[in-house]
Amino acid sequence: METKEMNAKEIVRLNREYTLFSWSVQSATAPIPIVRAEGVYFWDADGKRYLDFSSQLMNLNIGHQHPKVVRAIQEQAARLSYAHPSMATEPRGLLGKKIAEVAPGDLKKTFFCLGGAEANENAIKMARFYTGRHKILARYRSYHGATHGALALTGDYRRLPAEPTIPGVVHFLDPFCYRCPFGWTLATCHRECVRHVEEVLSYEGPDRVAAIVMEGVTGTNGLIVPPDDYWPRVREICDRHGILLISDEVMSGWGRTGKWFAVDHWDVVPDMITTAKGLTSGYVPLGAVIVSETIGDFFEDRMLWCGLTYSGHPLACAAGVATLQVYEEERLIENAARVGEHLAGRLEDIKARHASVGDVRHIGLFSALEIVKSKTTKEPIDPLAETGAFLRANGLFTFIFHNVLFVVPPLCITQAQVDEGLAIVENALEITDAIART
Repeated sequence: METKEMNAKEIVRLNREYTLFSWSVQSATAPIPIVRAEGVYFWDADGKRYLDFSSQLMNLNIGHQHPKVVRAIQEQAARLSYAHPSMATEPRGLLGKKIAEVAPGDLKKTFFCLGGAEANENAIKMARFYTGRHKILARYRSYHGATHGALALTGDYRRLPAEPTIPGVVHFLDPFCYRCPFGWTLATCHRECVRHVEEVLSYEGPDRVAAIVMEGVTGTNGLIVPPDDYWPRVREICDRHGILLISDEVMSGWGRTGKWFAVDHWDVVPDMITTAKGLTSGYVPLGAVIVSETIGDFFEDRMLWCGLTYSGHPLACAAGVATLQVYEEERLIENAARVGEHLAGRLEDIKARHASVGDVRHIGLFSALEIVKSKTTKEPIDPLAETGAFLRANGLFTFIFHNVLFVVPPLCITQAQVDEGLAIVENALEITDAIART
């Protein structure tokens, strides 16, 4: 029996009438009826093509519909679609081994889950089991997931409607050089952001703190790249007090910054890495907590009080194995570093020429423009609704969070495709430039 393809209006109607969209006032949603995709592009049901400048939700690192990963999913589905989480499967073992090979330092064992929020939930529990301590420190400009524990780690406003969340989480301020919360500039900075971590610890009792959790590079809260000595100095603080250091690499991992993980830029080995997104590039949901060999050994003769129906899902793990092979075989991480240098140069040029671009931040293919009314006062232009509508109308899809416009394309993108997208972005900036000049 042939199934008639739906038109764009029918797809949107069914989705609006029978499903709920995340982080949205439902009546205000205007979803794109996406029907097919390839590489860095996708098409809607009317045949309109979009350049994907945010890798969907910063997760489609290898690009859309890579045939190797699609084939791995198909073959695994035909062989074994699901297994009880207590069972051993080939894809689970192979993926665990490969993760251990590319993860920094002595990070060796992986607990699989279904996404970044679940990874952070389980990392909280593991840290508390391992240290016997209760408190967790996390940053204010952060997002760690929408489940209750992960939302407690989250510092931004999305946490507030869900409060009270789990107890024991304490937040501290960020190394945000463009908007330094301590009032310094790049010329006068003496790393008050690091001393601030130690001060918070002194108030909270370092012997009561199980872990410090930080995004490798802050993602949705402005794409904040820390100073080069920040991660090493926080690592030293943790070592001095017996505190675990957890890097949330859900968004900044898997080649996004031009290295396997963001912490690799600073030669820091955390005690745990939480991750998801680029692990399978979103083809099948999969998250992971990667722990040091020491933490792994701790649970050899102690109960690991973590469990999920879909832990170690064979279909997801098979997708993960194939995805990591694509990163290596097609040298996508090297491409992210190389094309990222071109992107960085273009963004700095755009900043110099546009009145409304107060700052640009970039590392690999993880980049963003901060849009302001004045480069002196740094007053944000928020929201960017009109700019976002212009980008979409002109065939560019990207993520906008308040006054920050992200450029986070798939790692397979070419310099020419970057320039194609930036041309649309520059046309959109004429809208905000006009506001900045008034």
